[in-house]
Amino acid sequence: MSQKKNVREIEVRAVLPTSGGCAVFLGNDDKIFVIYVDQAVGGAITMFMHNTLKPRPQTHDLFVDVLAALGGKVDHIVINDFNESVYYARLIITAENELHEKKIVEIDARPSDSIALAIQQKAPIYIADHVWDEVEDMSDVLKKMEDHGYQMSNEEEEGEGDVEEI
Repeated sequence: MSQKKNVREIEVRAVLPTSGGCAVFLGNDDKIFVIYVDQAVGGAITMFMHNTLKPRPQTHDLFVDVLAALGGKVDHIVINDFNESVYYARLIITAENELHEKKIVEIDARPSDSIALAIQQKAPIYIADHVWDEVEDMSDVLKKMEDHGYQMSNEEEEGEGDVEEI
């Protein structure tokens, strides 16, 4: 089971389109780092951040609906490893049955999907301290983008605001 010691809480600070998908800027007041995700998940994260209504349920909606039907919910996520430019995450789910017996389930998951589910469920996002210590601080890059007027989500006009991967 995932423990909350040796981790720190972070949040999504921005989602920006890139030529190959989206850059998700995560962090806190001390540091911001980037995880690159595909366009579909980047769009889902942005929609969840803005509570955008969708005409039909999408994949993350389906997953959460199935969890709820089984008495479960996303409790939190942990970005727990980084190896050869790949991030790893654990999705922590809590469930309660009809007898009010609780169960905690930890699932290996892509950080992109985990982040989308955490944002949708308003669940905390954590990063392991050893991963935090290794990630490059991109605070200055995000600040420069903000100063140059880049939108921090998919609210910009189609085709505008794309940024190259950093």
